[in-house]
Amino acid sequence: MPASQSSSSPAESRSRKKSAGRSSSAKEQVAGVAEGLAGLVEQLVNTILRPFDVVMLSRDRIQQTLDEAAERGRMTRGDANDLVVELIRRGRQQTDELLAELERMVGRGWAQFDSARKRARQSEPLDHVMRAADRARHSVGAGSSFPISGYDEMTASRVNRRLSGLSRPELRAVRDYESRHANRKTVLEAVDRAMR
Repeated sequence: MPASQSSSSPAESRSRKKSAGRSSSAKEQVAGVAEGLAGLVEQLVNTILRPFDVVMLSRDRIQQTLDEAAERGRMTRGDANDLVVELIRRGRQQTDELLAELERMVGRGWAQFDSARKRARQSEPLDHVMRAADRARHSVGAGSSFPISGYDEMTASRVNRRLSGLSRPELRAVRDYESRHANRKTVLEAVDRAMR
């Protein structure tokens, strides 16, 4: 074993492990973005390209094909030019319809995003009230012994917001329950941070 490797300090070892953790997190983020793009492409194909039977041809390719037909005597040069003009007009019309559909879809997506963001902002004050109710319930010994009421119906972000104010034994109970049931990584990490 080389001397440089055998003399590495525990701090250097921890630094390498942290760096590896960050790179795996970056890989997960890249994978998430790639998955999102793949979903977008699939949605475009299924909701726009297939229903509209979209085909892309350049004006030059259309002109070249009709010029060849005119040279072979299958149509006159004037008919070929008229046909190119009509094909381009229809292509532009379909392109405008396609872009309008895309804009409608994107607008609908932004509206859904804004609606979800507003609902999340409105739920934050409710979390404060629920946290206070949980503390009061525990102090008088009423209700379930689990520290967070309605836990199974909560999203990970709502659970994370409810962790503040819990004692170490309550945090351990949440962690044990979470690891045995939903086992959500973000919740487990948030509990670990709260216990430090």
